[in-house]
Amino acid sequence: QVQLVESGGGLVQPGGALRLSCAASGFSWSRMAMSWVRQAPGKGFEWVSTISSVGGRTFYADFVKGRFTISRDNDKNILYLQMNSLEPDDTAVYSCALNRMYYGGPVTYTREDFRSWGQGTQVTVSS
Repeated sequence: QVQLVESGGGLVQPGGALRLSCAASGFSWSRMAMSWVRQAPGKGFEWVSTISSVGGRTFYADFVKGRFTISRDNDKNILYLQMNSLEPDDTAVYSCALNRMYYGGPVTYTREDFRSWGQGTQVTVSS
């Protein structure tokens, strides 16, 4: 079955950086688009970023554009999210997600566009 295990979260000061990782198994990794999503108390499910199956195309939510970078290692089945210039509003549980749908364009994904997501890793941005 699909397994997605995130790591790399933690406490960071505003302006700091973190790199999240997600180890994936149980599906045809190299054929699937992958994403990062987040959930903060009182904010609900938010799509953050998507990367195509071979990594050639990436898409970002406006609120992280220019600060976050999604990437993938198709030899190791690992998804990454490099987060720079972190802000307090970035505080959330970040999960990697297996796409059910891939639109190949700048669209805001919703929960229904994903087949599965992991338990997540907590990111807290605070001074």
